[in-house]
Amino acid sequence: QLQVAESGGGLVQPGGSLRLSCAASQFNLNDYAIAWFRQAPGKEREGVSCVSTTDGSIVYVDSVKGRFTISRDNARKTVYLQMNSLKPEDTAVYYCAARPWKCSHLQIDFGSWGQGTQVTVSS
Repeated sequence: QLQVAESGGGLVQPGGSLRLSCAASQFNLNDYAIAWFRQAPGKEREGVSCVSTTDGSIVYVDSVKGRFTISRDNARKTVYLQMNSLKPEDTAVYYCAARPWKCSHLQIDFGSWGQGTQVTVSS
C-alpha cells in the first residue's frame, strides 16, 4: 500500500521560508509523480506544484511561481517543497499526494495522500 507523509509545517512570519518534506514508504519513488496541494480555511483544496518522474517536468500554480520550488530525492524517497517569501495567503494545510508516473491536474487521479501539515504565515 502506498504511503506518503508530510512534515515541516509551522508558524512563520511574512517574508519567511519553510521547507516541507513528503516522505514515501513502501514503494519506489522513481515510479511516481508527487504533487503538493493546500487547503485554506473555508476554501477548496488546490494544487500547488507537481513533479513527474517520466521526464522530470514540474508545474506550479501561478500564485507560487518564483517563490516555491519542488524537488525530489529518489534515493531518500522524499520530495521537498521549498517555500520562500511566504505570504499570509499561503496559510493552509499542505498535503502531498502520489500517482504513477505523470502529474495530473485532477486531484482524483492521486490515490495516495498524506495527513497534511499546517503552514501558518502571520506576524
